[in-house]
Amino acid sequence: MGIKWNIQGNKMVLLTIFYDGTCPLCAKEMAALRKKDSNKNIKTVDIFSDDMVGYPEIDITEANTILHALDQDRKLLLGLDGVHRAWQIVGKGWLYAPLRWPLIKPIADKLYRVFATHRYRFSLLLTGRSRCNCKE
Repeated sequence: MGIKWNIQGNKMVLLTIFYDGTCPLCAKEMAALRKKDSNKNIKTVDIFSDDMVGYPEIDITEANTILHALDQDRKLLLGLDGVHRAWQIVGKGWLYAPLRWPLIKPIADKLYRVFATHRYRFSLLLTGRSRCNCKE
């Protein structure tokens, strides 16, 4: 995917993704996404950072229960829809595409909600840390 420019000649961000920067697994996925995003089409925003001031339409309490993302038209994408779009932008959407197939989507979305609710426990099991101050 090429670089897109807005009418003022500034590079457009195609997706802004809001994540829990205190969750080791969440922070790790965002770091992996940023690494793949060579065109800088995605902006990642820690919901516990001062950067949230610029996004009054994002409710931090809600964003703390399910990942939120805004596309370039400010359309809200939630959970795996936002994750899938992010990985599509960096050319790896096929990794999450099966989770968006009509028969699998409802199950995947329910499992995502379980993960989101218990992400600190999953982080502890998989990384040895339940929380972090994962600034990069």
